[in-house]
Parts: sequence; structure tokens; C-alpha cells
Amino acid sequence: MARKHSFRFVALALALVVSAAGVFAFRGAGRWLVREDALAPADAIVVLSGSMPARAEEAGRIFRLGYAHEVWVSRPAAPGEELEAMGIDYLGEEDFNRAVLIHEGVPEADVSIFPQPIVNTEQEIEEITSQMRHEQKTSVMIVTSPQHTRRVRTLWRKLAGNDLRLIVRGAPQDPFDADRWWRNTRDMFAVVREILGLLNAWTGLPVQPHSH
Repeated sequence: MARKHSFRFVALALALVVSAAGVFAFRGAGRWLVREDALAPADAIVVLSGSMPARAEEAGRIFRLGYAHEVWVSRPAAPGEELEAMGIDYLGEEDFNRAVLIHEGVPEADVSIFPQPIVNTEQEIEEITSQMRHEQKTSVMIVTSPQHTRRVRTLWRKLAGNDLRLIVRGAPQDPFDADRWWRNTRDMFAVVREILGLLNAWTGLPVQPHSH
């Protein structure tokens, strides 16, 4: 009987430890996703699509500090051609990001928009590395949302090779709450999306974008 009670006690203790670890991991998931570098000089700053205008604002601030002398802007896939065929003027996210950068003090001549539209972060990194090699640049600073920094770094290691240097920065203007991410649906969806994206990267990118 004593042995049976001892076994139950050990099982209960293990269950409590596992539960506590699960709660700790759950609460810490938002903070774990944030993986950024210290500021350092780079050949160019890149504004990834999404979370407008926070990412462009931060890129403009970093530019003013003198860490790079040009800013590249990602062009997300959008229904521009379809709307143009209807005679409807369309401004994409990239145009607004460029306007934000200019507002933040970046000279218009120092802002360039990638020519190819992208669907996801993998394509953005491929576009960035292609541009770097074309212009013979060796380092770039990517500005994104804090919760996106770990996935950007993971994808860079997988897709960019060892000859190109990455500095990744999270925009503090982004409203993501890393310590209480479960308290609103926006942050919850962001954490789930990032974890699923990391799982896709770790398993060799089996899930591909829906279009190119």
C-alpha cells in the first residue's frame, strides 16, 4: 500500500511539474519569438511588408542615426493590375511605406522598392539576397515586427547562405505585447502564425505560398 501511495505521489508531482512547465512555455512564447540584434552599420535597411507604419517608422529612425545610407522596401502581392483594368487608381503598401520613410527624413533618392511582388517572408528573403548579390552588398538590416524576428533569422540561415550578413531589428512602434500576448486576438494570431512558420522552416519549408 505504501508503495502505491508513493507511486501516486510521484505521478502527481510529475504532472504538476509538466503542467507548470507548460504554463511557463505558454506565457513565454511571445518573448521567445523576439530575437533581434544590436544596431550596427549595414549596407542597406530593408522594410518588410506588414505592420504599417511601424516598420517604416523604425527604419527611418535607424537611417537618421546613420547606420545605413539607403532603404529598400518590400512590395507585397496586391490586386493593383485588376483594379487598374477597372480604371481604379491603386496605391500599394509599398507606396505608403515609402511616404512614411520620406516623412521620417529619408531622402526620396535613397528609397527603392523591390520590383517583384512577394507573398511571404521566404520570398522576401530571396528577393533581398538576390538584390544584395546584384549590387555586391554584404550586409543588410531587416526591420520587422518584434514577434517576427526569430522567424526572419531562421529563414535567413536556411536561404541566404553564409556569405551575407544579417542584422534583424524589431520595430518598438509595433503594438505586439510579448509578455501578455494571449490577452487579445491580434497578438494571439501573431504568435500562432509565427510558430507555424517556424515549424514550416524547421521541417524544410514543405508548405509553399499559394501563388508567386
